[in-house]
Amino acid sequence: MSNIANDPKRVSWINVPNNCDFPIQNIPFGVFITKNDDITIGTRIGNTAIDMGALQRLGYFKGIELTDDMFMQDTLNDFISDGKKTWRLVRNRLAELFDKNNPLLRDNEKEREIILFDMSEIEMLLPVQIGDYTDFYSSKEHATNVGMMFRDPENALLPNWLHIPVGYHGRSSTIVPSGVPVRRPNGQTLPAGETTPVFGPSKLVDFELETAFITTDANLMGETIPINEAEDYIFGMVLFNDWSARDIQKWEYVPLGPFLAKNFASSISPWVVTLEALEPFKTTGPKQEPKVLPHLETKGAKNYDINLEVLIKPDKENEKTVSMSNFKFMYWNMCQQLAHHTSNGCNVNVGDMMASGTISGKDAESYGSMLELSWAGSKPVSLNNGDSRKFIEDNDTVIMRGYCQKGSIRVGFGEVKTKLLKSL
Repeated sequence: MSNIANDPKRVSWINVPNNCDFPIQNIPFGVFITKNDDITIGTRIGNTAIDMGALQRLGYFKGIELTDDMFMQDTLNDFISDGKKTWRLVRNRLAELFDKNNPLLRDNEKEREIILFDMSEIEMLLPVQIGDYTDFYSSKEHATNVGMMFRDPENALLPNWLHIPVGYHGRSSTIVPSGVPVRRPNGQTLPAGETTPVFGPSKLVDFELETAFITTDANLMGETIPINEAEDYIFGMVLFNDWSARDIQKWEYVPLGPFLAKNFASSISPWVVTLEALEPFKTTGPKQEPKVLPHLETKGAKNYDINLEVLIKPDKENEKTVSMSNFKFMYWNMCQQLAHHTSNGCNVNVGDMMASGTISGKDAESYGSMLELSWAGSKPVSLNNGDSRKFIEDNDTVIMRGYCQKGSIRVGFGEVKTKLLKSL
């Protein structure tokens, strides 16, 4: 069964503005509330949201084996659980239905009014029920920068880093979709020169530019996912802002690693872009030396050429780009992360989310956190109107955007946009 949804020559009868992340070749999936207060699974072309629950009720998925309420739910979990064959059948059907040469829905004004909404008429929700969340640490540049700041610059990477995708288990309950504000956390910190900690609002709140992938049911407890099969269990990707409190982190992370400094909030873009939509943008990653062990060895292109951008918008001011990076810089790819995650027999379930870790490039302009951009606060980052930032201040909004481009085809994620509120 071919992947006809990716046909670069296909054009939709729905208008797609120039430089839009959501042409007919994308067909992402998400969950939203319609103007009629109905919750539905849907997709998006241009600035038009498409109610897939209504499409199913009206028979547009006839011939595809689906449960009667597959797209009339408040999460994508059941759809994801149906597997790769179903994902492809549904994307192909949507591509055919919204092709400019298909009059079936194009010329049915009554049904279009039930199915189509302007993006301004809907509210995006969290796309999946997230059972477990893991955060990796897979950018060599980021790990090196942090190691240089806090350890011996000559030995910035710890001995294990080049052999395994280092990660830790985070907190799924505090992952929120774009548009939901987060609060500056309170926590315990150790002020400079002091020997006794204090409790209060974090003074060093930071963003981390990441992506995350979402899995389907993959293995039973005690089983592993072979590296050459890992890709089959990844549904798609979102942008991921892993909020961090650097002063809390510095005090608490020894000996067990991140805890309260990380689990207070993470923000994601609401549209899940499938790996199939990203297939044309595959690229090779950095050369891995020393050679990885066989259970982590991948062949062919496993990274993706995703342009990434971070902007900061102070309250009542214009936004300013502070970082331009790319997912292709990742040293450890998603297949290696998933295979490593299950190499001890840990089972992975539908809706699990695994974040990439901060994505930084070699140049200072491509660093993926304020910790690096301001070099731990020693080099403030210039904004507009003479403003600058060492870290994120109250009422700042952090915006992350990401897209792939090949010729005239642009497939993207939209944005994850989050305002930081003052602590309670």
